[in-house]
Amino acid sequence: MTSTNGTLFWKLRSSTSRSTISCETTILAGNPKPNTDSKHERIECRGGLLEWKRIVLQDGKSAGLECLTINTGAVEVTILPDRGMGLWKCWTNHLELGWQSPVAGPVHPSLVPVHDATGIGWLEGFDELLVRCGLYSNGAPEFNANGTVRHPLHGRIANLPASDLEITLDAENGILDVVGVVSEARFLIYSLELQTRYRFRVGSPVIEVTDIVTNCLSKPGSMQLLYHINIGDPIVDAGATIHAPISSMMPRDARAEEGIDHWNVCDAPTSGFQEQVYLITPAADAQGWSEVMLSSADKSFGCSVQFDTQTLPYLNVWKNTAAREDGNVVGLEPATGFPNPRSIEEEQGRVVQLEAGESKAFHLRLVPLTSSQDVAQAKARSEAIAGRAK
Repeated sequence: MTSTNGTLFWKLRSSTSRSTISCETTILAGNPKPNTDSKHERIECRGGLLEWKRIVLQDGKSAGLECLTINTGAVEVTILPDRGMGLWKCWTNHLELGWQSPVAGPVHPSLVPVHDATGIGWLEGFDELLVRCGLYSNGAPEFNANGTVRHPLHGRIANLPASDLEITLDAENGILDVVGVVSEARFLIYSLELQTRYRFRVGSPVIEVTDIVTNCLSKPGSMQLLYHINIGDPIVDAGATIHAPISSMMPRDARAEEGIDHWNVCDAPTSGFQEQVYLITPAADAQGWSEVMLSSADKSFGCSVQFDTQTLPYLNVWKNTAAREDGNVVGLEPATGFPNPRSIEEEQGRVVQLEAGESKAFHLRLVPLTSSQDVAQAKARSEAIAGRAK
């Protein structure tokens, strides 16, 4: 354990040498050099301890995949730099947030056939708590006239590795940032860069996310982004409830229309359940933020997602309350649009346009709810936003 009042910096990965993992510790505030163990750091901050740990998985489809685990004392989170900076799972106060996918992950992206002829090869790597969909397309697969895949399901970003990865720690204020950069480009078509910043605070369970997407070309471009936030057991069971402040909502299809009267209440895990998706324009508070919450049936625990509607103006709710063996899960999905094929979103004006060199910032917070009081407060916040919109 090392005590410091300065700001520390660790460079874990550099785009100049993707194959070399270093843990160079630089003191930005002139303090003594801390322990430079490349796999594990525990730093005493004002207010408590912050901890990070890096491991490379060795077995099965996970072999070679790098995991970065952060512990604030109130939450432990595993980040997957090789999978588009996704969040695999988090644990807080004996509550696990995530889901049990039939896919035994996390899966190394080299083993995910994103461009499979079916268009849905992406599903062979899908088991994270938070996975980004995009950047060029983020919805259902789309095919060319000859039947070949034009845009695969949910795009490519979740199966691309970060080329830069660093950790900074402000020990005086108890703030730890993990920053990664992921590039998605196709020669002659587009070049988009994602800079992700996860912010953690000592003693807090809240996970703050800021993403900046930049069009790196010298000409205008476009992008889409959807945050597929997936929650299963123990929260999702019969009677689990979704609370969201809604300006408007529509079912995606006839199957979703069947459940419209109880769209926000989960069934018990059911073998053969067919997914239902609801497309929402959420209400927002005076600062432009909205909040959607999923709680257990007894309202004793849950998870809330807060997001800035100025750049994430839509919310998709995905109910897949299948048998546990088949992937019992609910998705809360702030997004730039709806998860339709890209051409439909283009027609409806829901594709984000970027000038040459232009960047857009996207903000959200993932808030574990570990008590009935937490759940009640999140519900009250959501209801206050809904009331403001009336």
